[in-house]
Amino acid sequence: MTAAARRDGLRAVAALALAAAVPALRAAPGGLPQADDGDSSEAWERLRAQLFGTRPLLTGAAVRLEAPRRAAYGASVPVKIVPALAQTPQLWMKRLTLVVDHNPSPLAAVLELTPEIGWPEFETRLRVDQYSHVRVVAELSDGTLHTDSRYVKTSGGCSAPPNRDAPEHIGSTLVRLLEPARVGVAGAAEVTVLHPNDTGFELDQRTMFYIPARFVRTLAVSYAGRPLFDAELDFSISENPSWRFRFVPQGPGELRAEVQDTQDARFSGRLAVEPQP
Repeated sequence: MTAAARRDGLRAVAALALAAAVPALRAAPGGLPQADDGDSSEAWERLRAQLFGTRPLLTGAAVRLEAPRRAAYGASVPVKIVPALAQTPQLWMKRLTLVVDHNPSPLAAVLELTPEIGWPEFETRLRVDQYSHVRVVAELSDGTLHTDSRYVKTSGGCSAPPNRDAPEHIGSTLVRLLEPARVGVAGAAEVTVLHPNDTGFELDQRTMFYIPARFVRTLAVSYAGRPLFDAELDFSISENPSWRFRFVPQGPGELRAEVQDTQDARFSGRLAVEPQP
């Protein structure tokens, strides 16, 4: 069997496996799937029951999700989570759950937040394997659940091979400010981990074998020794996972990120911050 035939056969097997694992979307004229923001799916209803039971999910009150309607590259789809209400000591956002309905692993991230975060706005990049809803569920400190979704048209995100030009840099963790820090003001920062975030669905073009899954599993970010947020992650987060967020420094301190991947490798990054009055 030629290499091309073997490659085509492996791709066909992978396509059949994904088709069997994921419920079909309804088809639009011409055969392409379609849906509207806010629609449900069989995959979402199953996951919703597993994660939240019968608890009601409110829409439009506390959180907004921003994502492109059509993404050119399914392996790197930008998403932004924006709070829609002020954070107070009496009512604040304590957990965010990010879901891609029709991914092989739909639960992309669960973020546990503390009031230290100040303004719980986050940006990251997702893998989206086929036309799918992307959803966020925000749990407030009073126990209520709030959700928003966007329907994203793209494909191939979980099988796109990662960049392996510099494997010796895997785990390098960059922490940086995106604007000058000011005391008592929510400023933007970013944590980026150089990591292929292998899904297990990527085909090595040299060996024609699938690359074993290995991805960043946890991320813990703190400032001045106080936790800002902890994240449980999966391979639905793109290669070189990056999180932009806002935090409110009350004085000088160290912004620190602790990372662990599925092979139990541990990495860290840190940045000394001297906020201005």
